[in-house]
Amino acid sequence: MKRIFTFLAVAIIGFALASCNVKKPAVGLEDEIYVFADSTDYYNLEGTLLDVFAKIIYTPQPEKLFKLKRKDISLLGEYQDRKNIIIVAPLDSKGETAKYIKGILDSNVTKLVMKDSVHVINKYDLWAKNQLVMILTAPTMEKLKKDILFDHDRLVKYFQKISNERLYQKLYAPIYENKKLEAKLLKKYGWLIYVQTDYLLAKDDSLNNFVWLRRAPNTNVERWVFINWIDNASPVYLNKDSVYALRNRLTKKYYRATDDTSYVEIADDYITTTPVNFKGRYALMTQGLWRMTDQSMGGPFVNYTFYDEKTHRIYMLDASIYAPKYRKKQIIQQVDVLLQSFMTKDQVSKDKYDDLMDELD
Repeated sequence: MKRIFTFLAVAIIGFALASCNVKKPAVGLEDEIYVFADSTDYYNLEGTLLDVFAKIIYTPQPEKLFKLKRKDISLLGEYQDRKNIIIVAPLDSKGETAKYIKGILDSNVTKLVMKDSVHVINKYDLWAKNQLVMILTAPTMEKLKKDILFDHDRLVKYFQKISNERLYQKLYAPIYENKKLEAKLLKKYGWLIYVQTDYLLAKDDSLNNFVWLRRAPNTNVERWVFINWIDNASPVYLNKDSVYALRNRLTKKYYRATDDTSYVEIADDYITTTPVNFKGRYALMTQGLWRMTDQSMGGPFVNYTFYDEKTHRIYMLDASIYAPKYRKKQIIQQVDVLLQSFMTKDQVSKDKYDDLMDELD
């Protein structure tokens, strides 16, 4: 039977604790998920949940994608203001969490769960703003574990997406926006990316369609962002081998040591490329590690490469960080969100365009 992945309407899910009052912003760390489950159920589910939500990523240090904090359902009221919440139990469990889930699900939804049509129910802004509450359930424990593993990518992306949205709201404050540089790039090249005031224009090579934005050079936490585009391009070249070759070619040319003896290249380990939807376009998202060819430096990077039909361009948007003394997962997320602010001129609203062009007067 085809599964139904849906954000079920409030009308069919009776969250008795929901409030009509003005909600405060959700609190907590972005990479924390509070898991409400009975101890016995969690004992059976812990390995599965850790495999999905707490898998290890390398930056290059091993870091967990999310940290899980198990709490008893009786404590739910104390943690209703957290950003990320999972309530999980099979319907055949005798525990209190299963009773809670059965109590809040409409009978029609319960039937869908029993028919194996639904096993994930997401509710946004339930008890706090910018909050995701996810209910994971199934008729039996074994079925629940299989469903969670089967949908691992989708389940993780729900939390990643809302985390990015929260971060977006923090980063894109007008007071920190370099509108003049944004306007210059938009007018000159026909694209826009959000530029914070502390980013420098390190390279503007119009002959080779390359722009490099750099934050905090020669410090313990550097961020490098580049935008490159190929005119009169064909989507035929949108494949991972071409992405790797192009990125290595660009970093060899522009990301070089001060003495010019070494340069940045893609490291062999932990590189992944997956298809994604980037602002309505098919894109390849590449995540991995970069290194200097002399092995003196390294760090993580994220890259989006896509073909724009209106301009017949292939765009490559890339962000790298160098932070040898720090955990890097949250920093790479920040530059990832920055890349996702990219728009071609036709995607920029008239009001936004006019506002930016006023900066050039």
